[in-house]
Parts: sequence; structure tokens; C-alpha cells
Amino acid sequence: MKKLLYGVAYYDEYMPYERLDEDIRMMKEAGINVVRIAESTWSTHEPQNGVFDFSSVDKVLDAMHKAGIHVIVGTPTYAIPTWMVKEHPDVLAVTPRGPGKYGARQIMDITNPAYLFYSERIIRKLIGRVSGHPAVIGYQTDNETKHYDTAGPNVQLQFVKYMRDTYETLERINELFGLDYWSNRINSWEDFPSMVGTINGSLGAEFAKFQRKLVTDFLAWQVSIVNEYKQPGQFVTQNFDFEWRGYSYGVQPSVDHFAASEPFDIAGVDIYHPSQDDLTGIEISFGGDMTRSLKGSNYLVLETQAQAFPNWTPYPGQLRQQAFSHLASGANMVAYWHWHSIHNSAETYWKGLLSHDFLPNPVYNEAKTIGADFERLSAQLVNLRKHNQVAVMVSNEALTAMEWFKLPDGKTYNDVVRSLYDELYKLNIECDFIQPSSKKLKDYKLIIVPALYAVADEHLERLNEFVQGGGHVVYSFKSGFANEQIKVRTTQQPGGINEACGISYSMFVSPNKVRLKGCLIEPGEVSSEVGTWMELITPATADVLAYYDHAEWGNYAAITKNRFGQGTATYIGCMPDAAIVSRVLKNTVQEAGLWGSNQELAFPIIVKSGTNADGKQIRYYFNYSGEAATFVYPHAVGRELLAGRSIGIGEQLELAPWGVLIISE
Repeated sequence: MKKLLYGVAYYDEYMPYERLDEDIRMMKEAGINVVRIAESTWSTHEPQNGVFDFSSVDKVLDAMHKAGIHVIVGTPTYAIPTWMVKEHPDVLAVTPRGPGKYGARQIMDITNPAYLFYSERIIRKLIGRVSGHPAVIGYQTDNETKHYDTAGPNVQLQFVKYMRDTYETLERINELFGLDYWSNRINSWEDFPSMVGTINGSLGAEFAKFQRKLVTDFLAWQVSIVNEYKQPGQFVTQNFDFEWRGYSYGVQPSVDHFAASEPFDIAGVDIYHPSQDDLTGIEISFGGDMTRSLKGSNYLVLETQAQAFPNWTPYPGQLRQQAFSHLASGANMVAYWHWHSIHNSAETYWKGLLSHDFLPNPVYNEAKTIGADFERLSAQLVNLRKHNQVAVMVSNEALTAMEWFKLPDGKTYNDVVRSLYDELYKLNIECDFIQPSSKKLKDYKLIIVPALYAVADEHLERLNEFVQGGGHVVYSFKSGFANEQIKVRTTQQPGGINEACGISYSMFVSPNKVRLKGCLIEPGEVSSEVGTWMELITPATADVLAYYDHAEWGNYAAITKNRFGQGTATYIGCMPDAAIVSRVLKNTVQEAGLWGSNQELAFPIIVKSGTNADGKQIRYYFNYSGEAATFVYPHAVGRELLAGRSIGIGEQLELAPWGVLIISE
């Protein structure tokens, strides 16, 4: 990409009155250079079966081109029109909650033949019409695509075929998935039961894996159609999203992002996060690191918040900070959902850059400063390259397994992931994300492995070899416990890594008034209570960093570190508080030789860096706080790009509340 993109989602179809020219005038004032259209309005473009009306698309494309604003066109397949459901009621997904009902978006069976027929037709009609338009720079297939829990007869039949193709015989399936239990054994393919009622976590997890594959295949199918029309210089992307907890939180349970991203030219994402006093930048960083890792390259933020909900309305300065936070993780585009606030229906109070009165407001006025800086600094900030030496290993399979076998206090896989990632972030340790199948372990010096509960032997062996060869690994509890079919290993736990970790355990308990003691605890300090889970660890060759401080469990280790070959394996057998996690990570980062000047600073001052196209080091400094902060600049002489002034080594710099500095060496 040759320049930074600064954009909005724009829906002329939603406007209460004609104002396209005025919107474009205000966009130009704000430095908006790209809009995203069409992905939500199938019923407008095809009001009746086979009757097409793309006049609104034509009007917007022509007007944007005249104004010099680029357009990304979305395929409008994630919200289906009423006529389709009337004619083909079976397009609605049957889920474990029962038959679907029309009204919301994302309610269809993405494998239904009728839905696929009409989807292909609207894609070809729309993309065939717009692909030659000079305003169009790219396409987004569908939107926030998932499988929507589809599990009806059509999906069940495909799953049986998938199981037959994958495992070949019922005898093998019965053995691998432990189906003798409770007489669940399947003795003929015709008797293969619906997955909706299964009590077998192994089989249920395999079905979830199959559902994720449906998403991968559906998106690849859409990409293949769009590629028939794509012109030179145009791209195809997808708007991935994350587990939703009122904001973007963790690994998406319903999509294997790594597999699904393969056919796309560039990865795209939406990232939403807490704001005001709760703005930390963690969700921006997590989403950016994950999306950048999918294809190992820069990415597009196709949606993020402008105002949105009342508790997200940004403080002065936060919109700027958020925009540059995305760039600091490697984004080449920041776009708001959406331009204008909608006056009716479900998202009335999800406010856009403009409020309901369409007049300039403080958020819009701040966006104008961002647009001007993006334009001015584009050549220096676009295509930021990262060379991280730390990776976090994540797994959809482990996530699913821990949904079947839940932790006792309701915590989930993503809680474990975030407990480790968040402390890396606060220590200014930048990282990538990898999967257990990654062949690139040697690219890193340190790998963080949260709750790798279900995993194949070969992936654990590769981690062991990584440690033996001089790498460092930090495991959390629940790692190595079961194989890829969620069958518990019969070896000593933690299965497959017990020798590398130098420990074993056979008992685990729910903690009750248990604290930690040992070298990780400062003299005179009383640790917080352990939460969620604790494994009663017996060290073999490992050094003990913390024991349980408890009358009955006090002889058991909680956190250990073991030298194995040339590297170390650290094991956290419980869920300690953030301070203890931070100390464990700091210890390991130092041992891996990765502790540097950035780590002398810590949250709320966050540092991110990379190399630009000219080979210059670009360093971002953020203050995620309402109080001013100071620090001493430790690097070579540089230039602060926002203010345009020189910075000397050893100079004391001030970060304003919610401030940002960008220094080019």
C-alpha cells in the first residue's frame, strides 16, 4: 500500500434526507480518503427476487470518485432480504436453540444451496457492475463472518461426510472419540446422531472444528468469485472480529482466523474497546497483533469506534491516540463505523463520527486533525514492519475444549490468554501470534503458551525441540492435558511437556483461600489469593519459583522453571494475580536476553516500534492516562513527527494526558 487510508463506513441508503454532497464536503475537511459501502443493504439492491437496483451504489461511486475519495465495496451477503426467507424458509439456520426466525442479520445457514445461489448472483451482479469503476480500490467479502451455530439437517449431513473423509471408518471414530461411553458407539453411518444433543466433548469439539471450516470454505468461495472481476491494483479483504464481551476481547471461537485469511490479499478487522477512563490500548494492540500475524503483513482496520455508546464517547485527545495506536501495531487503514449516526432500528445509539444532527462536533473536529496528520506523515508511517522475537501461541481447538470442560469459576480460555497477553503489553513487550502447527518457532526467542489444553503430540514435540535448542517457553496451567480429540493423555501430566518442564502432577483442585510463597514474593509481601485453578505440582528437575501458601497444599509447587537443553521451560500451574504473572514474564524476558530500554518504561506509558519503507526506526510513545507523564528518551537522535522538532538522546520528554509522540530516528 502506498499511503495511509483514513475512512468511514457510509450508508447513503440510511440517510433521512439527501445530503451526499454535504457529506463529501465534510469528509474532505476531515481528511477522509476512503469509504466502505454496500455490505449491509442486500434488500435495497435486490428488492425482489431477480429485480436489481444499484442506483444508490452508482451515485455514491460517482460522487466519491469526483471528490477523490476511494471506495471499498462489500458483498452484501450477511443480512438477507425478506423475499428469500419467504420463498426459501430453510435458508434460516437451525441451531441448538431451534429453528431460526427472521429479523436480525447473520441468521442464515451459510451452506444452504438456495442461500449460496442467491449470494453468488448478487455478488456477480454487484461486483461485475462496480469492478471497472475508478473509485473502487478493493472489496470486502461478507462481514464479520461466522457459522452462526448452524447445525440443521443440511449441516449434519455434511458433517457425516466430513467424518467419513477424515477418519474413514466408524471403528476408528469410535476408538478416537471414546464413543463406547454411555452407549454412544456408532455402528452404522445411517445411525450417526445429530451433534445438537451430543454429550461427548471430543465429538462436539470436532463438530465445532468442522463449523469453523464451513466459514473458511464460505469465505474462500466468495473470494474466488470476486477474483474473477478484480482489476489490477484492487484487493480483497475480510472484516474479521473477535470474541465479544461488549467489546473486542479474545480469540474468535467461531472462526479459525489463520485458515480463513489465506485467500485474502490483505487481512482486515474490526476492533472495539473500552474508552474514557477505561482506555488502556490493550484491545487495540491485541487485535492488531493478531490480525498482523495472520498474513505476516500490514492490515486494515475496517471498523473501529468514533463515538458509539455513551460510555465510549472519547475524552479529548483519545480519538487521536486511538488512531495512532492502530498504526503503531501495523495498520495501514483506520476507518470508523460509521460516518453518521443512524436514526432508527437496532444501532440507533451506536453513534458515528457525526451525531444525529449531522453537525460538526468535538469528535469530528478531532478527526480533522488525524486526517491532516495521516496525509502529512503517510509516506513515513505506512507499511510499518515488525521484527518481534516473542510470540503467543493460540489455539481454537484448546478454546473449544475448554468450553466443553469449563473452569470452575466460569473463566474461559480467552481469560487465560488475556491474563498473559495483557502483562506482556504492560511491560512493552511486543509480540506476534502463532498457532501450534506453526513451523516458524525458530523465528522467536520466547513463546508464551496459554492453556494449550488440546493439542497433537507433534506440536508439543516441536515446542520441546524449541526449548532444547535454546528457546524459552512459558506455559500456563491446563497445557498438554489432552490430545487433539480431547482424550486425556495417559502419561504424566503435563502430558508431552513434563520432561521439558521438569515437573509432574496428578491432582488439581479449585483454590480456596490459597496464596503463594517463594522467591516471586517480595519480603513482607502477602500475595493475592490464587484464582480459578491450581495444579499440585511435584518438581523433578525444575526450580520452584512459588509454592502454595496453604496448610494442606503447601508442599506442592505452583510455578516452576526448568533448564532443558539450552533453553528454559517455565510452568504456571495456577491463575495468580497480574503482579505475579508480570514478574514471571519479566524474569523470562530477561533470561531470553530481550529486556531493553523499552521495558524500563511500563504502562501507562506504552512503546511500540517498527521499521518504515525507508529503513528508519519509527517509535510510538503513548500515555494511556489522564495525567501527564515524563520519560527520558534513550535512543539515537531523532525527529518527533507530530510537532516537527528534533529529539536528542537523554532528553526528557513529556506525554500529555492521552498523548502520543512519534519519533523517527
